[in-house]
Amino acid sequence: MAAGPGLRRKGAAGLGSPFLRQSLRRAWQEKHLVLLEPHYTPLVAACLCLAEVGVNQWVIHRVAYTEIDWKAYMDEVEGVVNGTLDYTQLKGDTGPLVYPAGFVYIFLGLYYATGRGTNIRLAQYLFAALYLATLLLVFRIYSRTNKVPPYVFFFMCCASYRIHSIFVLRLFNDPVAMAILFLAVNLFLEDRWSWGCFCFSLAVSVKMNILLFAPGLLFLLLRRFGLPGTIPKLAICAVLQVALGLPFLLVNPVGYLIRSFDLGRQFLFKWTVNWRFLPEEVFQHRAFHTGLLIAHLTVLGLFALNRWHRSEESILSLLKDPAERKSPPQTLSANHIVFALFTSNFIGVCFSRSLHYQFYVWYFHTLPYLLWCTPAQKPAHLLKVLLLGLIELSWNTYPSTVYSSASLHLCHGLILAQLWYGSPAAEEGRRPSKKAE
Repeated sequence: MAAGPGLRRKGAAGLGSPFLRQSLRRAWQEKHLVLLEPHYTPLVAACLCLAEVGVNQWVIHRVAYTEIDWKAYMDEVEGVVNGTLDYTQLKGDTGPLVYPAGFVYIFLGLYYATGRGTNIRLAQYLFAALYLATLLLVFRIYSRTNKVPPYVFFFMCCASYRIHSIFVLRLFNDPVAMAILFLAVNLFLEDRWSWGCFCFSLAVSVKMNILLFAPGLLFLLLRRFGLPGTIPKLAICAVLQVALGLPFLLVNPVGYLIRSFDLGRQFLFKWTVNWRFLPEEVFQHRAFHTGLLIAHLTVLGLFALNRWHRSEESILSLLKDPAERKSPPQTLSANHIVFALFTSNFIGVCFSRSLHYQFYVWYFHTLPYLLWCTPAQKPAHLLKVLLLGLIELSWNTYPSTVYSSASLHLCHGLILAQLWYGSPAAEEGRRPSKKAE
């Protein structure tokens, strides 16, 4: 009998612990700062995630679903169900299968879960759950970096029509790849590099756009482990790709590699969001593609040498084992990791041969960090919000116009200039290196 009150006291303490009460009391006392101070990100994130449950419910029931690629995805994986393992023979309504094997396995699961792809409403709810999971992963990254004022997250959540459309009204595979990528970033932030590389490779196996993060990841691996320690991490990525593609590689290896990793695929001019102001013959010309590739590699090299690498030693010192470098080995800060990965991807987006509407999700959730990771005076915050609005407007203009494409490039250029001339917040307090997993 005497144990009863003790149990009740324990339960009450678990529900209203001093830490929780203190945190809520502090938030109330500083309520005018809740939307401005980054350390309130978890509180604001919790509120926004709850709101997003209702928003997604409303979108699913009130806005008409539009068929674009879902049926094609289901036709492609149905070919595998029927025993076709030759990648050149797998196709859907919109053309041949052009995604790596990880896509097949994930959408095969969705194929069975949704009654062979016929239960669209269930598929929408599954993608709504994916949307919420993505938000949780993204908010966790922002909580670690502690740079973005929480009011900005409203624009990243409830205010974006295009992103909700990509997830729950179009059911594209791009959000699946990005969700896995953000899981990998969270693992990198926890110093779990092996598991992070595993998830990174898994994301690549869903869609190749994840490779835009690869230059930043390679730099971070070399910085953290040197060349001897980086090779095993890269081996994890490679082995997973081979394991996932093995059933198809055994049947037609050349066909699988050409179809799933086709870097030279042509894009249709009618779908471009970023190059509408160009004549179509220029858009399709190989010289234009080559110029974009050269510009992409040049800007990546400049950022690697001058923004990611912040040491007096030569960048070639990254090839050495960290213990053999002149500077003592240090654990990478959260901002250094996120800055390298997000800028690597953003540079790739800026110089993409074409951006289609669903590609917005490739960098949408990284924009707040890219805009607010550099120091700025208060008036500049309004300009940054304006840039977010102009980018959203450009992506919501359908079909794209000369002006929407030009404004998108202008916004990208301004962000890139800010990242270059600003001081990236990668130089926070350093800790001695610990042994990474």
